[in-house]
Amino acid sequence: MSEGIEVAKKLPVTDDIREAMATIRRGTDSFLIEEEFEQKLARSKATGKPLRCKLGLDPTAPDIHIGHTVVLNKLRQLQDLGHQVIFLVGDFTAAIGDPSGRNVTRPPLSREQITANAETYLAQAGHVLDLDKTEVRYNSEWSNALGSVGLIQLASRYTLARLLEREDFAKRYAEELPIAMHELLYPLMQGYDSVALEADLELGGSDQRFNLLVGRELQRQYGQEPQCILTMPLLVGLDGQVKMSKSKHNYIGITDEPNDMFGKVMSISDTLMWDWYDLLSLRPNDEIAALKKECAEGRNPRDAKVMLAKEIVARFHSAVPPTAPKPNSSTASVRARCPPKSPKSPFPRVRKAFRSPACSRKRDSFPPRPTATA
Repeated sequence: MSEGIEVAKKLPVTDDIREAMATIRRGTDSFLIEEEFEQKLARSKATGKPLRCKLGLDPTAPDIHIGHTVVLNKLRQLQDLGHQVIFLVGDFTAAIGDPSGRNVTRPPLSREQITANAETYLAQAGHVLDLDKTEVRYNSEWSNALGSVGLIQLASRYTLARLLEREDFAKRYAEELPIAMHELLYPLMQGYDSVALEADLELGGSDQRFNLLVGRELQRQYGQEPQCILTMPLLVGLDGQVKMSKSKHNYIGITDEPNDMFGKVMSISDTLMWDWYDLLSLRPNDEIAALKKECAEGRNPRDAKVMLAKEIVARFHSAVPPTAPKPNSSTASVRARCPPKSPKSPFPRVRKAFRSPACSRKRDSFPPRPTATA
């Protein structure tokens, strides 16, 4: 269990902690509560104990596009700062179906679909994360152990009124659209994941903010130090208008051929390029700021776009174009041709993931079953 941070005994915040905060803060949609997390970093430095940074993903589809990697990139930054990142596969919650941002009930997946999708999710996450240093967990470990009594007791810790504060639930309720009972349980189960993992920080998309706050509240009730939460915005697609989506045909799949991937990155606008740098690049802040300054002072922004395209391709392929093709008329029309030889990718190939010893813990070593509150 994490020890509490007393306001009266704040730890000193050094320059390297401020630099780490700037890296973590870059491109975020919301970061709550920054002062608390700054103190968590200071405590981590003083004790030598890495923070536990959690990202949970339900394996609802067989593959992902680079828009899905935005939050993975942020997790990689935390990993590079020396903290313990946890890639949580929501095999239990996927069977419920996340209602976030939905105006209709999401159909639950079969166990076979979940298992197949989870395997590809982990392999694809390995293009961004160093899996040798990643703690991979499945929330069925503790969720199945709850049983019906534990689940009812967990439900007693949150009120229907609070759940209906969620924008999607509130909208459906006002429009007299169905809200299934199992959907109301989803935020509680996701929140309980944070209790089981004793998370210091939970990451998610901007549509996950409510669920992440539920986890923070449940940790308080279990006597744990509440996690901080960090949400990332949705990546704008190739058209520069709406979020990246396969249905909008404005996406780059991480399994796209290097030629196509490089050309698609080169096709985005110069303005959108800097947003992508913030959300997709793992370059240091000062390096991006210097590059942006050079472009503002006359350097061709196409040079910066080539650098971004090569970095993204290198993340998912071993073959990277060493130079960009000359544009026919503008960068919007560029389509890359990949030569046979290229630099070695700086990112790790998919390897066997580190499995925490906690994965084999006995059932009664997980957090105690929730008890009903008065």
